[in-house]
Amino acid sequence: MISEDPRLPVPIELKRLRRSKRLRLRMDHDRRLLRLTMPWRASARAALDWVAGQRAWVDRQLDAAPPSTPLTDGAVIEVEGRSLRLRHDPSGRRGVCVNGDELVIGGPADSLGPTVLRWLKALARERLSNETARVASAAGVTVTAVSIGDPASRWGSCSSSGAIRYSWRLILAPPDVLRFVVAHEVAHRLHMDHSPAFKKAEEALYGGPVAAARSELRRLGPALRALGRG
Repeated sequence: MISEDPRLPVPIELKRLRRSKRLRLRMDHDRRLLRLTMPWRASARAALDWVAGQRAWVDRQLDAAPPSTPLTDGAVIEVEGRSLRLRHDPSGRRGVCVNGDELVIGGPADSLGPTVLRWLKALARERLSNETARVASAAGVTVTAVSIGDPASRWGSCSSSGAIRYSWRLILAPPDVLRFVVAHEVAHRLHMDHSPAFKKAEEALYGGPVAAARSELRRLGPALRALGRG
């Protein structure tokens, strides 16, 4: 349920959870709204009053939100830890070509953004598929399928059937961050939980402690999700 409250600068989505024991609030920058999870029998009015009392936190979250990053001629994007400047070549053939530190896009100007997105998603699918196959082989497990999407909050997920799904936006992060997410999801083929055994497997598959990569992904996340929006 999405509600409007005159005390808040953005809408708020309320979600009741049977297992929830307390109120939890987070900002969804992609949808520009607040997301509140609450105990099943909690009062919605009391919950909204509590959120209104967090107005200073809400304002800080809005101020900290990265600006949207439209894919336009001259824009600079990060791809696998490398800065590339978009350059539109109206006389060139449709498609994308990496030329030094430029990403050259041919075809009509109004197709630049969609063309770049298609290229990024194809690259993400290739890199994530290859890395998943490599890590799964090292772990001695089977991954039944690898796919990509654009989820609002999760960077990856692994089903009990062995299918792994990633956010294509991982291609915008440094390679070590992408490797961390792959190690995390493949480790779930060994342990479908976050137990000490899972964490040990995760670090073994990653090749060392994962704390730095996890922190880097948390720091970069809002900017990665802003690309191509606006």
